[in-house]
Amino acid sequence: MKTVVLLGAFIAFVEAHMIMNAPVPYGRSSLNNSPLLFDGSDFPCKQRPEVYAIEGASNTYALGSVNPLNFIGTAVHGGGSCQVSITYDEEPNQSSVWKVITSIEGGCPAQDQIVNMGEDASAPNPYQYHFTIPSDIPTGKGTIAWTWFNKVGDREMYMNCGPLTLTGTCGSQGNFDRLPDMFRANIGNHCYVPENADVAFPNPGEYVTRLNGATDAFQAPTGLACDSVARSIPTSTFTGSVLSGALTSSGSRMQTSIQTSEAIEPTQTDAIEPVCTVEGSWNCIDQVAFQRCVGGIWSVPQQLAPGVSCSPGISAELWG
Repeated sequence: MKTVVLLGAFIAFVEAHMIMNAPVPYGRSSLNNSPLLFDGSDFPCKQRPEVYAIEGASNTYALGSVNPLNFIGTAVHGGGSCQVSITYDEEPNQSSVWKVITSIEGGCPAQDQIVNMGEDASAPNPYQYHFTIPSDIPTGKGTIAWTWFNKVGDREMYMNCGPLTLTGTCGSQGNFDRLPDMFRANIGNHCYVPENADVAFPNPGEYVTRLNGATDAFQAPTGLACDSVARSIPTSTFTGSVLSGALTSSGSRMQTSIQTSEAIEPTQTDAIEPVCTVEGSWNCIDQVAFQRCVGGIWSVPQQLAPGVSCSPGISAELWG
């Protein structure tokens, strides 16, 4: 009897993960809450029969809009880091191009949790998040995805997908192409996220939230493939600094800040030595380019988009 009880508790722990509730996912009747397979064979979107069945799902967003992101389930594995990405493929495959529109570093899909909030896989997650649709990308149909790298437990990558319709005044394909690629790790691609840490994404994109959660243990991913992802982003990529707490908007760009244990004094500087000491800090170069401190290393300098400027020097905020 004791063996049966323990086995049941173990099964509840490993199966009771999270499912995306908003946006509404594809194939909800067949979608389970397990992570992607360790070899990545079911990437993207947890490939299975009827993976792209609509089943009444609809996610229509205007360009430039801010929209809700929330989940079902209580096994949050200490939170972690999440991204929201899109592709213009309505039935994505391994060759589809995914671009990041929002990153949440730490505290996703739950904040201030050491492990889990319970074992009820059908309970609504009380934590609410948001993502921003860029205002200058093409309209049309495609797919939206939520990806999650859990903080506690096995090194996994979770991914749920849903149908997407973007409306408004059509922007350019070039603006979409310049967005960062979706971060991938723990799926047989030689990139890994350390345990008991919130991953700091190599290229989080323009809209970023940083939530410290139960700790402020942010770390960069490890592995050769992680480095190639970080260096594959075009030099005109948009970016923004990180937010501690709820998202707030001003115009089309998030005004953001980070929490650190060490104060960062703004410093006038050009591109600098590769080693950095304050995780998540930014180095603005001549108002037109930037670097970010990730894993103790300054990233390769990247150009800002035309008409966008930053405050020169090293600081906790890129935008001034």
